[in-house]
Amino acid sequence: MPRLSQRLEQKQKLAPRQVLQARLLQLNTINLEQTILKELELNPILEQVEPEEFEEKSMAEEVLEELDAPIEDVYTDESSYYLDQEKADLPVPDRNTFIEKIIDQLKDLGLTDLEKDIAEEILWNINERGYLDTDLILIADNFGLEEEDLEPILLVIQRMNPKGLASRNLKECLAIQLEDDKDSLSYRIVSKYFDDFMHKRYDKIKIKLKCSSSELHDAVKKISKLNPRPGEGYADSFQVIIPDLVVREDGDDWLITTNDGGVPELRISKTYENGIENGEFVGKAKTFVREKIDSANWFIEAVKQRRVTMVNVMRAIIKNQPEWFAGDMNHLSPLKLQDIAEEIGMDISTISRSTRGKFVDTPHGVFELKHYFTDAIELENGKILGTFVIKKELQNIINLENKKIPFNDDTLVQLLKDKGYKLARRTVAKYRDQLGVPVARLRKEI
Repeated sequence: MPRLSQRLEQKQKLAPRQVLQARLLQLNTINLEQTILKELELNPILEQVEPEEFEEKSMAEEVLEELDAPIEDVYTDESSYYLDQEKADLPVPDRNTFIEKIIDQLKDLGLTDLEKDIAEEILWNINERGYLDTDLILIADNFGLEEEDLEPILLVIQRMNPKGLASRNLKECLAIQLEDDKDSLSYRIVSKYFDDFMHKRYDKIKIKLKCSSSELHDAVKKISKLNPRPGEGYADSFQVIIPDLVVREDGDDWLITTNDGGVPELRISKTYENGIENGEFVGKAKTFVREKIDSANWFIEAVKQRRVTMVNVMRAIIKNQPEWFAGDMNHLSPLKLQDIAEEIGMDISTISRSTRGKFVDTPHGVFELKHYFTDAIELENGKILGTFVIKKELQNIINLENKKIPFNDDTLVQLLKDKGYKLARRTVAKYRDQLGVPVARLRKEI
């Protein structure tokens, strides 16, 4: 017999204003412009400042109290990166990014509002290969929850299309794609003897699983057809890259400009504002207008905050990668999203949103902000080095190899050691894989 009971629960939920700020921050310049134009259509209180009405004082000046930086670092005439006519000639398709398409799938899963918020946080923290790019505990901390509270939501995401998305490692990714048949030899190999499989210790696998060579061959063939990078092939592909930021040297400092000169400037309609003050609206009409004014103010503030956040993030990146910006493009210091988050006092998911799919025009070329983040590795001599440096050297070695007799991983290990980088074979194989370079037999040319 059903019983009525009361239960006290404490939940954390993002305020609508925070959700809006997060949504705008994750957009690139083109999508931001499209979103603003759409908002202008939906909210009659919001109107565009015509060019002839626009005063020299920019929107960014209104938020200078929040940012200890020159006004030109946030918004200047230089942000008209392309001439109006040039920009008009560029294709501006209606783009739904890969992550946004996955988020759309969440609507049909019956998740609560809190669970959807958590799911979106997880999705915005996956890397280009489709793997979870941060520890789950860090996302849990943002919501005041424990890591185990997020596990059920992560499991749901991992079983969406494409399967294996947001996996924490290759083993988990492959196992998820095979779990519909947990009695299969392929699933048992991946779930129980993955290390033996990765090192091709097939004789040990045959003994442990008591299978024949033919059965093992079929199982390995099935595993080889799985998708080890669920994010690739679906990832965002832009025919035209318009930088979101422009960075130029200014003496001993750097001038950081948001490249949003083509983005409409917004304001609240004086007609409706005066109507509220003069009592022209009453009842439901007054309530409607007040709600739309609040919504418009939030939207304008979110656009301003996006500029401030991106400038702060870029300034912190430059501070942490001085050698690269000084011209040594072969050098990147170890840098994680968490480092930038702690430096500017923002959440790691905010940093992820502000760097994913965002590009900066520098004196050395146009680069995605993610380019400046690299893991650290400690060499045997105790030196801490960014993995970018090692990968760069590894790529150079492979580029110079004789393609008729390409270097296998053991040879690559020795050649890197000769350069002063003593690494395990497994580590070198991982870096080679991350560079998108196949094994030696697949690089061989006749």
